[in-house]
Amino acid sequence: MLAWNPGLNQSGPAEFVFRVFTAVPALRVLLFLLFLLLYLLILCGNTAIVCVVCTHSSLRTPMYFFLSTLSSLEICYTSVVVPLMLSNILGAQKPISLAGCGAQMFFFVTLGSTDCFLLAVMAYDRYVAICHPLHYTLIMTHRLCVQMVVGSVGLALVLSLQLTALIFTLPFCGRRREINHFLCDVPPVLRLACADIRVHQAVLYVVGILVLTVPFLLICVSYVFIASAILRIRSAEGRRRAFSTCSSHLTVVLLQYGCCSLVYLRPRSSTSEDEDRQIALVYTFVTPLLNPLIYTLRNKDVKGALRNAIISKAASESN
Repeated sequence: MLAWNPGLNQSGPAEFVFRVFTAVPALRVLLFLLFLLLYLLILCGNTAIVCVVCTHSSLRTPMYFFLSTLSSLEICYTSVVVPLMLSNILGAQKPISLAGCGAQMFFFVTLGSTDCFLLAVMAYDRYVAICHPLHYTLIMTHRLCVQMVVGSVGLALVLSLQLTALIFTLPFCGRRREINHFLCDVPPVLRLACADIRVHQAVLYVVGILVLTVPFLLICVSYVFIASAILRIRSAEGRRRAFSTCSSHLTVVLLQYGCCSLVYLRPRSSTSEDEDRQIALVYTFVTPLLNPLIYTLRNKDVKGALRNAIISKAASESN
C-alpha cells in the first residue's frame, strides 16, 4: 500500500480553497437556502425510511434491509459534503487542510462506491425474488444479506484508501490551490497536481470500471433474467406486480450510474470542470433526495407503514 505523505514536495501552506458558486450576495443566500432545504429533505426522507423499516416487522425482509442500508448511506454520503459546502456558500471561503481534503475524498469515494455496490446487490435480490421465488427465503438469509453489505463496504474501503493515498503523494502547485468544485473530488484535485498524472488517471479509470462498469454489467445481466421471467408470467396483474418491484430500483440505478459515469469515465479531453461540478450536484443532492421519494411513492408496503406510523404518532400525542 502506498504511504500518504502530505508534506511531500509541497510549497506554501498545505491547504485548498473551493471556488465560489457566485460572487453576488443575494444569489449566495438563495443558493444557501436551496441547498439547505434539499439537505434537510434528504435527511428527513432517508431517516423516515430507516425508522419505518426498523420499527415495522412486516418490512423486515432482505429487500427492505437493503433499502434501509441504502438510505443510511445516503445520509452519510451527503453529510460528508453538504455542511462544509453550505458554510463556504454563505460565509467567507474557508481553506481546507490537505489532511481534511484527503479525509473528505476518502469518505466521499468510500460511501459513493458502497452505494454503487449495494445497488448491484439489490439487483441480485430482485433476481432471486422473481426468478427463484420458492427458494428466496432459503437463498437470501439474513446472514448472506449482512455479508453482502459488509463485503460492499470492505471493497469500497480498500479501493478508496488506495486511490486517495496515491493522489495525495502528488505535489500540488502554487500557494493558493483553488479547487473548481464544492468538494475534494478526485478529478478536480488531480488537475491541481504539478506532476505527471497519467498513472493516477489510469488508476482512476480502473477504480471507475470496478465501481461503475462491473456492477452495472451485473445489474444488466440480472435484469435480463428478470425480464425473461416476467414475460413468462401468464397474468397481466402478475407481470405488473413483478415489474413494479423492480422499476424503482432501475430508476435509481440509471440516475446514479449515469451521472457518475459522466464524471469518472469520460476521457479527460472531453471533460469540463464546470460540467463536472454541475453533474456532481445531481448525485450529491438529486439522487439521494429521489431515492426515498421513488421507493415510497412506488411501494405500497412502505407507504402503508409510513401512514400507520404517522397515525400512531398522532394518536399517541392526542392522548
